[in-house]
Amino acid sequence: MSDDGKMPPGWLASKNPTVIFEDNRIGRMKKAIFEADEAELDAILAEYGMPAPVEWGKPGVYIQMMTRRQLLEERAKNDIIFIPIGCTENHGLHLPSATDTLFVSQIIEGVRRYFLKRDIPIALSLPPLNFGAHPYHHYGMAGTAPVREDIAREMLIDVMLGLWNDGFRKQILINNHGHLWMLEAAIQQFQKRYQLPGIFRVMDWHRAVREMFYTRDRGGDYGTNFVHAEEAETSLALYLFPEIVEMELAVNTKGKAYLPDGHFDTSVDPYHRPSKWSEGEGHFAIELHATPEGVVGNAADATVEKAKRPLAAILRYLTILVEDIREAFPPGVLPPVEEVTLRTEEEMAPFLKEPMSEGWRPVYALPRIGQSNIF
Repeated sequence: MSDDGKMPPGWLASKNPTVIFEDNRIGRMKKAIFEADEAELDAILAEYGMPAPVEWGKPGVYIQMMTRRQLLEERAKNDIIFIPIGCTENHGLHLPSATDTLFVSQIIEGVRRYFLKRDIPIALSLPPLNFGAHPYHHYGMAGTAPVREDIAREMLIDVMLGLWNDGFRKQILINNHGHLWMLEAAIQQFQKRYQLPGIFRVMDWHRAVREMFYTRDRGGDYGTNFVHAEEAETSLALYLFPEIVEMELAVNTKGKAYLPDGHFDTSVDPYHRPSKWSEGEGHFAIELHATPEGVVGNAADATVEKAKRPLAAILRYLTILVEDIREAFPPGVLPPVEEVTLRTEEEMAPFLKEPMSEGWRPVYALPRIGQSNIF
């Protein structure tokens, strides 16, 4: 903020002078939700049919749970697909080990409901990673089942390729678990190997709307910062799947660090510190020894109300993302082959046709650039 109390061009002040937002569509949306009261948040969430039970087994929601006829009709209207990414991980005695996967699934289901009202179906894929990769400090915890990083990455790459082959060439991976570096590597390796036109994106949804997890001293709703299975995640669980939360078992814990604060950030990077939590090991005790409860933070402080602001923000953000992608690249339209790959339009022409149509060739027949062509 300048000496005269005005914000510099391109930025917006909020109700808390320490929190500012960009003066663009996304920043203005975040500011509005950061400052919204509970009635306004409830109204936004209602637009997405929230809360609602997870729809993994509901016919016609996920591509694996619809007929081929329905899938083709929906893809013709919108070829963006959301892929929820989670894990199986100990979240304390009070929460299920599918917590991360449930969060992202229920969020994208809400986005689908919102757009279906506008006759724009959003394709959803059942989670390819119910078991995910993990950082070193998770190892040894009962109830946590780590998959080796290279195996998890390769499975996801294969899933992305299969979806691309079926015409889903705008793929958005929504993550809620501590293996973001692996997901970023999956996208990079996918494109280095196959060089395909499309939109490929991964995001930690909670980091995308980090301001909504700010503590009360910064104008937020929380007493403590987001870490794991604590105040924030337990609040989300109380809102999204209260039937499998046992709040009487929720506890407050604290991890054990060997260095003073200031070096490493917490889960949603609220402090803008030099390193993310995932950029080091050894400077704190592993989970098995420091927080064997499976909770890192104050789970007992959770309330339903605290979940509403971040959920409203991520739903609005994903809405903007879908609208922006569709405006730039309507269904069936992709980024220019010769601008986003090292391939030519002529080479790609048969692979970009409608799957199973005359002249179409499956992507598995496409030569890889500079690599073995063994899939």
